[in-house]
Amino acid sequence: MTDARPPKRCFVTVGATASFTALIRAVLEPQFLEALSQQGYTELRVQYGKGGKKAFDDYSWVLPDEVKTKLGIAITGFDFNKDGLQEELLAAKRVHRKSQYRGVEGCVISHAGSGSILDALRIELPTVVVPNPDLLDNHQLELAEVLAEQNYVVHGKLEYATQACME
Repeated sequence: MTDARPPKRCFVTVGATASFTALIRAVLEPQFLEALSQQGYTELRVQYGKGGKKAFDDYSWVLPDEVKTKLGIAITGFDFNKDGLQEELLAAKRVHRKSQYRGVEGCVISHAGSGSILDALRIELPTVVVPNPDLLDNHQLELAEVLAEQNYVVHGKLEYATQACME
């Protein structure tokens, strides 16, 4: 797909320290990518964090080239940025000075780490929060539920990742 759509980024963060390969796999499923494309997204940027590179590589390499071309979504990923995620979030928001497409808003899909959520909310970036159920006592679930109840975020679930990106 080679149309003249302005760049629109979905930024996914799983956190830098805990592995969340289930979220990586979910956002690299063809159905999820199709939903992103239908919403005008042209980029999927994944911070795959500790232990997630193999899952990212396995899934992104398995995607057929015709799927990537048809959907027009550039898929990139990285492990950790010592300078934080601010530039990644701003790229999804498209407000940084290098962008010619100011105001073309993307979104962030985040593990339910409070720092990542607060960073996204500070710049008013639409945020889908997906708790990592493998962490201690599933403690991220309560945060996601409360923030969704107060309409700050969309509470996403792994099995419904495609629907969450359309809300």
